[in-house]
Amino acid sequence: MMAKVKELRDMGDEQIRLVWKDAAETLFRLRIKAQTEKIAAPSEMKKQRRTIARCQTILSQRGTLAPAVAAEAANESPQHDKHAKKRHASGRAKLKASGQGDVARKPTFKKRTQSGI
Repeated sequence: MMAKVKELRDMGDEQIRLVWKDAAETLFRLRIKAQTEKIAAPSEMKKQRRTIARCQTILSQRGTLAPAVAAEAANESPQHDKHAKKRHASGRAKLKASGQGDVARKPTFKKRTQSGI
């Protein structure tokens, strides 16, 4: 079920979600089949991925994309903030943060250990 862009734009939100779901299921089956045996048309995976992307784009333009999918697309998933990597300042930014940015001496850095002490 390959829907072109104009056809998708003319559909309602629920119809687009059905096309999206169908494309996602087809893509899943193709991925499983690709792992176990050779696929007759590998380009079909690309078509399904693009169909999913078109559906998401149209729904997000309309403002009806599900909040969980919108957060995932923006890489701002709230449940993963706890496990996100912490960014540490390095070099000049580290000196500036400690208030020693204007001091003309060689910077000294503490050696980090695995335990963080």
